[in-house]
Amino acid sequence: MCRNITELRGLEPAATDEEIEAAARQYIRKVSGITRPSAANIDAFEDAVAEVTATTTRLLSKLPQRKQPPKTVPPLRRPEVRARLGIA
Repeated sequence: MCRNITELRGLEPAATDEEIEAAARQYIRKVSGITRPSAANIDAFEDAVAEVTATTTRLLSKLPQRKQPPKTVPPLRRPEVRARLGIA
């Protein structure tokens, strides 16, 4: 289902809060079928993103590090994505 979500375990340096939240947001968009929440459902959408972000952060902190890095680079570490988002 979410084959486009980048693996965050084993990154060097470790996954940032922004990378974890971006993956959580992508997951919630996928399972809800909502890409841009309306005013009527924004609170439920953002609550779900926050919960998945917190759960993912706890999970990553409890797992041992991988010996090999993930096969793909997370989007927020790609120069073209950082430039598009205006991240230095």
